Amino acid sequence: MAVSTFILLGLLLLIAGYGITLYNNLVALKHRVAQAWSNIDVLLKQRHDELPKLVETCKEYMQYEQGTLQKVVNARSMVSNAAKNRDLGALGIAESALRSGLGRLFALAEDYPELRANQSFQNLQARISDLENSIADRRELYNDMVNLNNIRIEQVPDVFIANFFKFGAYELLEFTEEETADVSIKGLFHS
Repeated sequence: MAVSTFILLGLLLLIAGYGITLYNNLVALKHRVAQAWSNIDVLLKQRHDELPKLVETCKEYMQYEQGTLQKVVNARSMVSNAAKNRDLGALGIAESALRSGLGRLFALAEDYPELRANQSFQNLQARISDLENSIADRRELYNDMVNLNNIRIEQVPDVFIANFFKFGAYELLEFTEEETADVSIKGLFHS
C-alpha cells in the first residue's frame, strides 16, 4: 500500500508540475504581448513628438496647404487618443488617416523646392519615415505575439489553465484596407 501511495503522490506531483509549467508559459506569453505593445507605444510617442515640428516647418512654406496640414494634426490627435485608450480598432483607423495625410504632405512638398531643400524638413521626413518603418515592424511582432497567445489559450491542455486563471485573448492591431492597398500617387495630388 505504501508503494501505491508513493506512485499516486508522484503522479500528482508530475501533474502539478506540468500545470505550473503551462501556467508559467502563459504568463510569459502575456508579458511578451505587453512588451510588444509597449514597443509600439514608444514609437508612436516618438512620432507624436516629431509631427508638430514637421507641420511647423511646412507651414513656413506651404501657405496654401493648410487643409493638408490640419489633417495631419487631427490624425496625430486621433492616434494619440486611441493609443492612450488601447483601442486597437480606432488606432488602426487613425494610423491609416495619419499615414494618408503624411503621404499627401510629402507628395505636396515636391511642389515647394525651398521646403524640400530645408535641412530641418529633410531630417524630419527621414526621421518620420524611419519611425513609420519601425512601427510597421513592431506591429508585425505584436500581432505575432497576440496570435501565439490567442492560439495557446484555446489549445488543450492550456485552455484549462487559461480559463481557470482567466487568461484572455488580445486584439490584433490591424489597419484599414486603404492602409494595406497600393498607394495611388496620382490620388495623393487630388483631394
